[in-house]
Amino acid sequence: MLKRLLTFRWIITTLLVIAGVGVLIRLGIWQLDRLEWRRAFNARATAQMTAPALDLNASQPVEDLYDMEYRSVTVTGRYDFSQEVLLRNQVWDNRLGFHVLTPLQVSGTEWYVLVDRGWIPFEDAADREKYYETGTVSVQGMIRRSLEKPDFGGVPDPTLAPGETRLDAWNVVNVPRVTAQSGLRLLPIYIDQAPDIAWTGLPYRSLPEIEISEGPHLGYALQWFTFATILSLGYPFFVRRQLARQSRQVENQPKVITGQTEVGRGS
Repeated sequence: MLKRLLTFRWIITTLLVIAGVGVLIRLGIWQLDRLEWRRAFNARATAQMTAPALDLNASQPVEDLYDMEYRSVTVTGRYDFSQEVLLRNQVWDNRLGFHVLTPLQVSGTEWYVLVDRGWIPFEDAADREKYYETGTVSVQGMIRRSLEKPDFGGVPDPTLAPGETRLDAWNVVNVPRVTAQSGLRLLPIYIDQAPDIAWTGLPYRSLPEIEISEGPHLGYALQWFTFATILSLGYPFFVRRQLARQSRQVENQPKVITGQTEVGRGS
């Protein structure tokens, strides 16, 4: 039997099975890593969502803001509409449009914070002055992290061509690039402005729904490990069955008689 297993066919098959088991185990480990990441995210997001609202007009360590994503925040200041930009591919009630991102100077400081003021229709992008909110305003919302690149499958923002000075419509909220473009002293986060029952017009405001769950990762991990177990334990039985079948086929082959000598594959 061992001699038959050392043929090219069985060596290749065995190597493929070993590789398959390794891939399945690695997929299971990857799902467990995803589960740990999800648990850490849940803990961080829950801690921030249950924390008291942060007042940006009070003295705050700027370097700590990045770790405060999903925390409620309040800020008072004045908008700088000259450096306003748009966020592409935003949908409201099945209508395509943009989100309006406007720098707000925090009252009493030299800092600005980028505020997502909400959704406007696609056709109003070139005529959005009617949505300006002048004077001193108070904003309530949620802290969000800046993004350097879109999610998997998304389109990254282009690099400015020679002679171009600014990008008006963006695919992600990339605060460092908006900072470089505007020349303003922007905080390293931005704010999703919360809906207000007193605000019924455009821009339409909304907050993201944060899912706090472990997702399907544990189930997927168990599934991959089960497949690896079935393949690793089932392969020897498959090999034994195949070799036994080959032996029976050889024994059942008709023998050829030449003179006084019987010649057959099973001899």
